[in-house]
Amino acid sequence: MRGALPKHLVFDCKLTTQKNLGAIDELGINFITLRARSPKLNREIALLPASAWRVVELDVPTRKFRFPKVVEQTVSLAGHDFRQLFIKDLGHEDATILLSNDRKTSAKALITRYAQRMLIENALSDAVRFFHMNALSSAVGLKVDFDMALLVIASGLYRLLAEKMRGYSDAQAGRIFRDLIDIPATVTVGPTEVTVQFHRRAHLPIIIDSGLLNSPVKVPWWNGLPLRMIA
Repeated sequence: MRGALPKHLVFDCKLTTQKNLGAIDELGINFITLRARSPKLNREIALLPASAWRVVELDVPTRKFRFPKVVEQTVSLAGHDFRQLFIKDLGHEDATILLSNDRKTSAKALITRYAQRMLIENALSDAVRFFHMNALSSAVGLKVDFDMALLVIASGLYRLLAEKMRGYSDAQAGRIFRDLIDIPATVTVGPTEVTVQFHRRAHLPIIIDSGLLNSPVKVPWWNGLPLRMIA
């Protein structure tokens, strides 16, 4: 809502300074951020006994690393006390260090919330690599806006396709294109329908299992002529 302070912020540690974290805390805004791993913090983590770590279960059934180990402590930075979480077994070689002023939310909820931020970053990274989002440029602002709208539509269509394909729910656009879209096929334009017959490929069984084949779809700009995909 415009004119109101946000209730919660999740951001990278490079976005601001420890002094500004204190200012955010004074405004009553909850935040979660990463803390840079200094040699001192790395030594502190390495010296923690095994008994200090407790296992938490993340409420994300599809996540590969669902049972990280956590050590929680209170640290004082720039005159403010914050929650600091050392987290292992999140899929990284080094421990992750979360910093937050949220004193009520459970540790596993904080970790899950920050992991959701990583999903957004991965989506943006995918948009840059595959859809070339960083290459949008034009002297005409309308063209850039149109290009961005097409990018969002294309990304959404890839996600919808991935949800129908077994084992591809978390796949990035590049992999979806290579395995499921960039495959040879024979297109036949007949008097009553257009058929697309896919050639035999390693990933064809996944497309067959999706249920998308042999289901004619009417295409409005073909005067209602249906499109049918077959194997």
